Amino acid sequence: MRRVSQLCGIVAAALIGLGVLVVCEMVFVRYALNQNTIWQTDFVTWSLVAATFVGSPYVLLTRGHVNVDVLPHYLGPRGRWWLALASIVMSLAFCLVLAALTARFWLEAWDSRWVSDTMWRARLWIPYSSMPIGLAILCLQYFADLYCLVSGREPPFGIEP
Repeated sequence: MRRVSQLCGIVAAALIGLGVLVVCEMVFVRYALNQNTIWQTDFVTWSLVAATFVGSPYVLLTRGHVNVDVLPHYLGPRGRWWLALASIVMSLAFCLVLAALTARFWLEAWDSRWVSDTMWRARLWIPYSSMPIGLAILCLQYFADLYCLVSGREPPFGIEP
């Protein structure tokens, strides 16, 4: 699971980098060539959304999210373990529900053949797929974290006793 989450981080970084390049291209086309842009705004928006969802397992893996860890530091090892267990289970439950809802949303876009309202008329199931895919991999990373906590492979919150 670690390798999959690392790959997600690479894909997310590539999507952000690609979005930056497309913004530069869009500025050049608009102001230097004085032409309209058709697909660039949608592409940048969707690539940033995809980077957020697909990159979330990597953020969880590296503990890169913003958190307040005052309580875990002041709890003893047993309290810290139970707090870590509760936080993983609640986060996993939230991500499972969100993954199911976004999968239904993606399926609706697929079945109804939704396209964007812009001149590009992009098939929306493509950018929408990043939500259930990213959340499903995030759930797998939470399962891996849960396993590591329960088996004692990693200390709760990464804090050694």
